[in-house]
Amino acid sequence: MIVLKSPREIEKLREAGRIARLALDAAVAMAKPGVATSDIDLEVERVIRSHGAAPEFKGYHGYPASSCISVNDQVVHGIPGGRRLREGDIVGIDVGARYQGFVGDNAATIAVGKVSAEARRLVETTRECLEAAVRECIPGKRLSDIGRAVQALAEKGGYGIVRDYAGHGIGSKMHEDPQVPNYVDASTLRRDLVLREGLCIAIEPMLNLGGDAVRTLEDGWTVVTEDGSLSAHWEDSIAITKDGPVVLTRA
Repeated sequence: MIVLKSPREIEKLREAGRIARLALDAAVAMAKPGVATSDIDLEVERVIRSHGAAPEFKGYHGYPASSCISVNDQVVHGIPGGRRLREGDIVGIDVGARYQGFVGDNAATIAVGKVSAEARRLVETTRECLEAAVRECIPGKRLSDIGRAVQALAEKGGYGIVRDYAGHGIGSKMHEDPQVPNYVDASTLRRDLVLREGLCIAIEPMLNLGGDAVRTLEDGWTVVTEDGSLSAHWEDSIAITKDGPVVLTRA
């Protein structure tokens, strides 16, 4: 069931998104060679709690940390731990914050020190896919327009689009209807819908340098590319308003 949000609820989502962005920015600033992913996670939780919010991921279906930190071939849901970042890594950091009953959710993939040209292009193209998708968030457009915008840029770059995971509605729960795929096919078109004022969604393109196939490691969380290729992930939470898209996680 899709729940449209009132202006008051969107303002609460905006504050949750602001806190999630502050925590993500703090994590990005820490992502240097030699830094342990567990230390980044501790800073994420500290920033979220310092603003009167709670880390949404911690305890979610048993997830053990406050952020997801995915390095190189890890697509999403990497568990922070003793791994130390190294020069040349790319690292995706995903952060969610709950504030006064509403959730902000955002992610970014960054280069650690100097990275290869192909890694940098992957990261930049994935970010551009997110930007292109956000521009489609206008009342009267369709959910498929978002997926089509991501798909066009990804396929132009020759990247694999992860199909096992998608964006989602967001509000009082982190994962609400509708799903927001990063591609268009017959199946997604059957579930297509018109974007309406008050719809709030998280858009999160995930692109692989190689194929689109992924698998989950034995920890039950960490998703990696099947072929071992690099992966990048960006995410923002968006409100669709009569004046166009409002990026809740950049306010």
